[in-house]
Amino acid sequence: MSKRIAITGGIGSGKSYVCGLLKDRGIEVYDCDAGAKHIIATSAEVRRRLTELIGNDTFLADRRLNKAAVAEFLLKSEANKKAINAIVHPAVMDDFLLSGKMWMESAILFESGCDKYVDKVVAVTAPADVRIERVMRRDNITREKAMEWISCQMSQEEILRRSDFEIINDGRQDVGSQLDDIITTIL
Repeated sequence: MSKRIAITGGIGSGKSYVCGLLKDRGIEVYDCDAGAKHIIATSAEVRRRLTELIGNDTFLADRRLNKAAVAEFLLKSEANKKAINAIVHPAVMDDFLLSGKMWMESAILFESGCDKYVDKVVAVTAPADVRIERVMRRDNITREKAMEWISCQMSQEEILRRSDFEIINDGRQDVGSQLDDIITTIL
């Protein structure tokens, strides 16, 4: 039986880097973030439900998501966040399950409840200072903003506690050999 495996970890941990290594090994990975964006852009049902929930300004005249309106709605309450997630996350998981891919990348795997769709979870971790530097460099933001983003996510310790495997991506340890060991163990 084929197993479904998720790659997760906090911002700046290196999930995308690990997924690139999987691709180099011939393993396709479903990107939940890209999947959500595609579904929001193309699914009439998801678009209709989001518009009913958030309002007529959910989408711009050119049919793109009005990120400002959605962010304002999201920030008003935890209930609003859960309502949006209840529309988007099931559609993303359906898309993943139909994709035929056995691996997925999800930054909010546990928060979304999507962990119930996989058999094993690989957490990508890195020291806080390394993550902060990566996010600052990647997004051209201040240290304070990077720290704020990190603090809004599930803690790395909690992610690791809920995961089956860990890949330490600290810039010193060999990520490829860690990944190969996990692949061998899973398969």
